[in-house]
Amino acid sequence: MMAQEHIRNIYLLDGASVTAVCDPVQTSLSWSESTLRSIDGADLSQVQYFTDHRDMLAAGVVDALIIASPNNTHIDVLRDTLQTDLPHLVEKPLCTTLEDALEIEERVKSFDPVFWVGLEYRYMPPVARMIERAHAGDVGAMKMLSIREHRFPFLPKIGNWNRFNENTGGTFVEKCCHFFDLMRFILQDEPVAVMGMGGQAVNHRSEEYDGRKPDIFDHGFAVVEFTGGAKAQLDLCMFAEGSENQEEISLVGDTAKLEVKIPEGVITHMPRRPKNPTHETVEIDEKVLEAGSHFGSSFFQHLDFQKAIREGTPPLVTAYDGRMSVQMGLAAQISMTERRWVEMSELA
Repeated sequence: MMAQEHIRNIYLLDGASVTAVCDPVQTSLSWSESTLRSIDGADLSQVQYFTDHRDMLAAGVVDALIIASPNNTHIDVLRDTLQTDLPHLVEKPLCTTLEDALEIEERVKSFDPVFWVGLEYRYMPPVARMIERAHAGDVGAMKMLSIREHRFPFLPKIGNWNRFNENTGGTFVEKCCHFFDLMRFILQDEPVAVMGMGGQAVNHRSEEYDGRKPDIFDHGFAVVEFTGGAKAQLDLCMFAEGSENQEEISLVGDTAKLEVKIPEGVITHMPRRPKNPTHETVEIDEKVLEAGSHFGSSFFQHLDFQKAIREGTPPLVTAYDGRMSVQMGLAAQISMTERRWVEMSELA
C-alpha cells in the first residue's frame, strides 16, 4: 500500500519517474502496474518489473531506491542494497529489532549516498507548521507534549504479515515509531525512560492464520521522560475510526500551548496571559492530498529526499532517527508486557 503512495508522489516531483518495481508477489506487481497506468505522464514502457531485488540491482536501471517491503524483510534487503552506491529512502520502521536497527545504523556510517528513513509524519503540513512555531518560541520552554491517534484497525496486507509481532516489531514499533520520532523532533531532546500500558482489546481477535491468532496490540498509552525534564505521552486507539480527527497533538510550554488536529488542519495557539486563543488553518494542495493517505507528508518528504540527492546535503531523517524510534517503541512494548518503567539505557 505504501509503495503505491510512493509511486504516485514520485510523479508529482520535477524530473523523477519510476523505472523499476520489485516484489516477490505477482499481485503486488500488478497493483503497481495499475497505479502507474492511472498516472498522467507515466511512461510504462520505461518501467521494468522484478521479483528479486538482487536482479533489479544487477540490472542497473535505477538511480535511487525506495524500500517499502514488510518490516521484517528490511534487514536482509538492506544488507544487499547497502553494497550499492544508490541513495535510499527506507520506510519505517527501519527494522523490527534493536539488533538489526543498530547494525544498519553502523553500516550507514560508511555509506556515502543519502540514507533516509521514512518517518514522514513530521512532514504533515499542519504538524510541520506547528513544529516551526514551537521552535520559534511560540510556547516558550517546551514542557509537556501529548499525541493522540484514534483511528481504524490495521488494514489487510499480503500474507497478513502485519497481524503478528514477529513480523512488525509490535504495534508500538510498526505504527508508533512515527510518534516517538515526533516526540524527539519536537522536543529536540533524547528520551531516558518509557512507561506504557496496552494490549489487544477488540481488533483481530476472531481471526486465525495457519492455526495462529494475531497478537498485535490495538490500543495503549506510553509516557516518555526526556533528558531535559520534558514529558511526552502517546494515546493510541485502533478501534476509533469514528473519530472526527485522527491525530491530535498538543504542546505546552511555560508561556503558551499549541494544538493541531489532523485532518482538520487547524493550529490553535493559546497563551497563558492574556487568555486569547488564535487559530491558523494550514491548507494542502488537493493533488498532494490525492496522492496518498498521510495528509501530504509523503510528497514533502520526497521533495527533501530529492533535494538531498541533487544537492549533496545530509538526510534530514537519519538512520539514527530510525533506530531511536524503534528503540523507544520496543521500550514501550517491554513496559506494557512486563508492567514496569523501562530505562532507555537497558536497550543501548
